[in-house]
Amino acid sequence: MGFKRNIKSTIKIMDHFKGGEGYIRSYPILRDDDEMYEKGRVFSYMVLEKGCELGKHTHEGDGETFLIVKGHGRYLLNGEMVDVGPGDVLFCDNGETHYMINESEEPLEYIALVLYK
Repeated sequence: MGFKRNIKSTIKIMDHFKGGEGYIRSYPILRDDDEMYEKGRVFSYMVLEKGCELGKHTHEGDGETFLIVKGHGRYLLNGEMVDVGPGDVLFCDNGETHYMINESEEPLEYIALVLYK
């Protein structure tokens, strides 16, 4: 069934997500397995404020893609920290580990998509 909604109508605050400092604001784009045809578990617009982190974690049974929309941050890619900004696409494959932090003054905004392997 089709739908229309504004992603700002539902917000999820994730404190210390995966052990990271601060919190992540998550605005689900697709909200559940049915909306993702059971192909994934996350499709959300995410916001990290200054000093907030996506805690270091390893993906098991899925992979995660980020599209940085606004702001700048640092991302753990293949064991190395790299600078990220608007337009960057990042991918963490099944079995890989990643982490991200916003060290800038402005919010770091990105789209996150987690699909099952």
